[in-house]
Amino acid sequence: MRVAIAGAGAVGRSIARELIQNGHEVLLIDKSARSVQPDRVPDAEWLLADSCELSSLEEARLDRCDVVIAATGDDKVNLVTSLLAKTEFGVPRTVGRVNHPSNEWLFTEAWGVDVNVSTPRIMSALVEEAVSVGDLVRLFTFRQGNANLVEMTLPADSPYVGKPVGLIPFPENCALVTILRDGQVYVPDGEQPVESGDELLFVVPAELEDELERLLAPSSHPSP
Repeated sequence: MRVAIAGAGAVGRSIARELIQNGHEVLLIDKSARSVQPDRVPDAEWLLADSCELSSLEEARLDRCDVVIAATGDDKVNLVTSLLAKTEFGVPRTVGRVNHPSNEWLFTEAWGVDVNVSTPRIMSALVEEAVSVGDLVRLFTFRQGNANLVEMTLPADSPYVGKPVGLIPFPENCALVTILRDGQVYVPDGEQPVESGDELLFVVPAELEDELERLLAPSSHPSP
C-alpha cells in the first residue's frame, strides 16, 4: 500500500515509521525545509512542498496513493489536503488529524475526510470503556520500554481513599502521573490525598498492571 502523509512533524514521522515497519510505501510531505529531514525516516520518500497546493500534490503523484493522511498541526491545512486528495485525485481513503476538538464537526466526508482522528475524543472513549469503577483501562502503549499509560477510577471502598499519595505503596517503577477530579487536574505530590471517584493516570510496566489494580481495588479484584 502506498501512503502519503502531509506533515513531517513528530506525529507524521511516527506514523511513517509504523507504516514502513508494516511493509508499506510512505511519502512524507512538508512545506517547511526544517521539517524535511530524510535521515529521521530514511526509508520514506520525502517532498518539500505545500500540501494545500494542487501542483504540489500532482508532483507527489497522489493519484498513485491508496491512503492520504493529513497529519499537520493546522486543522485548516488538514481539511484542504483531505479535500484535494479526495476530489482531485480520487484517493480511496483519507485520514484527517483534528488538533482542536472544536473543529471536529468539520472533518466529515463533505470535506473529503473518511476518518478523523481526535486525540481527546479517543482518550475519552477509552476511559469510558471501563466496565465499572475500580477497573484498570489501558490508554496508550509506549514504544520505548515495556510500559503503558493506564487509568483507574478509584472506588469508594479502596483502602487508600483519603490517604496521601506518598503513603500508598505503589509497585516499583509505577508512576502516578495525574489526578483528575471534578474537571480539575491535580499534581500528585506526596501530600496530595486521593478521593473516591478520582481518575488516576499511571505509567506502569505491563506486568505490574494486575498488581496495581489489586492494590487500589482489592475487593473488586481479589487475589487468586
